[in-house]
Amino acid sequence: MSGAPTLALIALILGLALWVVLARETFAAVAGFIAYGLLLTLAWVGLSAVDVAMTEAAIGAGLTGALLIGAAARLRGGGYAELGTRRGPAARALAIAASIGVSAVLVVCLRWLPEPAPTLVPDVAMGLPATGVGNPITAVLLAFRAMDTLLEAIVLLLALIGVWSLAPDAAWGGRPEVSHHADPQGVLAYVARVLPPIGIVVAVYILWVGADEPGGKFQGATILASMWLLVMMAGLTQAPPIGKASLRAWLVAGPLVFIAIGLYGAFAAGAFLAYPHGFAKPLIVVIEIALMPSLAVTLALLLAGAPREAGAAP
Repeated sequence: MSGAPTLALIALILGLALWVVLARETFAAVAGFIAYGLLLTLAWVGLSAVDVAMTEAAIGAGLTGALLIGAAARLRGGGYAELGTRRGPAARALAIAASIGVSAVLVVCLRWLPEPAPTLVPDVAMGLPATGVGNPITAVLLAFRAMDTLLEAIVLLLALIGVWSLAPDAAWGGRPEVSHHADPQGVLAYVARVLPPIGIVVAVYILWVGADEPGGKFQGATILASMWLLVMMAGLTQAPPIGKASLRAWLVAGPLVFIAIGLYGAFAAGAFLAYPHGFAKPLIVVIEIALMPSLAVTLALLLAGAPREAGAAP
């Protein structure tokens, strides 16, 4: 992207960012944030960062947007009340000043970078053939900085435990309530019946091609989580009880497989999360396949929130 389209996109991104800060209605601010994320997706595509663009669309605009909509609804018992009246001009001015300040610091930091800017791209390109994968993003996430990726998966699991800990004692072991009073013959129920099979196929495809093309476990898991949430919101199924043994097994299966392969690397290749020669790509694919369902369940339950129903039998 270059020229007028790039300038127009930058202007739209800045304008939406300002709108999110100044919007008086909670729902309007959330809608602006979702649109802001989608525009950032276009910006990442223009920078040829397709993996980052997919993640931004799925998590930044998609799941995070849904989370904010749910939070806005619960603030007023299910409505989108105007909360902007609680923020005075001083609060808005402080938010704008903070945003401008952060942006200015980032610009200054970028301007101070030496020419050429420091980069590890040559090192990644040199080590890429040893991993056997064609997607450098996958190689970085699961080979060169696999420990960080493992910790990210564990942090998501700990975040879910933190959300569950907010439940009152009487609801512990119960199920979150995310369904709406949807018409069984309405549009939401129809979409919830038609879209999930397509979403599952797309998620599996994105996972499979992620070793050599843009895609991978996080993007696929986000799509699966969205499909599951759609079905639950339409009232076609309920969220599972958090005390269910099989649910907890799905949550920890991916990280446990990741750790097991890391221990195998310590035994076979001399370092935790190292891959024996010739087995890097198969082990990376196994990790991706194991992590995707665990991440999908974790992300969906994070958005579902703490259990609010009485405990059910596992």
